[in-house]
Amino acid sequence: MATFLVTGGAGFIGGNYLHTMVRRYPEDRFVCLDALTYAGNMETLEPILKEPNFRFVHDNICNREGVFRLFEEEHFDYVINFAAESHVDRSIENPGIFLQTNIIGTQTLMDACRKYGIKRYHQVSTDEVYGDLPLDRKDLFFTENTLIHASSPYSASKASADLLVLAYHRTFGLPVTISRCSNNYGPYQFPEKLIPLIIQKALRNEPLPIYGNGANVRDWLYVGDHNNAIDLIVRHGKDGEVYNIGGHNERSNLEVVKTILKVLGKPESLITFVKDRPGHDLRYAMDPTKIETELGWKPTYTFETGIVPTVQWNLDHPDWLKHVESGEYRKWMERYSKLEAKK
Repeated sequence: MATFLVTGGAGFIGGNYLHTMVRRYPEDRFVCLDALTYAGNMETLEPILKEPNFRFVHDNICNREGVFRLFEEEHFDYVINFAAESHVDRSIENPGIFLQTNIIGTQTLMDACRKYGIKRYHQVSTDEVYGDLPLDRKDLFFTENTLIHASSPYSASKASADLLVLAYHRTFGLPVTISRCSNNYGPYQFPEKLIPLIIQKALRNEPLPIYGNGANVRDWLYVGDHNNAIDLIVRHGKDGEVYNIGGHNERSNLEVVKTILKVLGKPESLITFVKDRPGHDLRYAMDPTKIETELGWKPTYTFETGIVPTVQWNLDHPDWLKHVESGEYRKWMERYSKLEAKK
């Protein structure tokens, strides 16, 4: 039996990871540490709260005292750090919180790993640390050897964290791995992100804002495929290595929106072009050859097969989306805390 610390597990990707792994590995123990900021949602974890191998802890990865106390209690074997501020637009408005969470929080976790000992620390990163690629060079892809060239405060904070993780490996011998993923989509994604935002606005027949002319290209990765890759890296990856995780699904933002409209049966006349974001990266494209050849991972979803269940999940969970947008989930957390206190 192994004990896993999963930070940011009440968020989109971390929540999906826990839904799968808590049930896939009933002999292992999973502890979720989450600060429940605006993008953390206890309702996301509701399906697994009663599982005997799961525990939730409400705290911040920047809280050194709390983190060290938790390590002393649980004796973790593995740490997977999903916790991050991740929205580019928010990083432009308020860079400071991104530096605090994404860099100082990472340092705090690794310091605890050094003190108490772990088998592996895994950092969940992003393709955005590489900057962007030209739209007219479809032959170019990000590899693990591509130089870091961050464009926003968000990607700069993630790149800084990656460098810190590798430095802890080289300086202190900390066993670490890093994964850099392309754009994720799927269930439980916070509605500020492109795909759930477009779905919700289209359902309400509202204008669909697209930056610039919609030509910016992203490689789309279904969240379940991403988490299967992380599971392989954590359990079988090589210490000190970086692994790119891509979906082989490049689409322009305009193509993504048109696909969603087609699935929903909504008119393209809803599309509205708005002023472009400052420093907007042109194209992301990942080369996942390393993880495919070394660990045998392959994505199982194309964008066309993944977007259908994603749209359907949004249609089937209006209450989750309503509570996230209104802050009702915070009231749910208060109720949950009172129940925990009675145990």
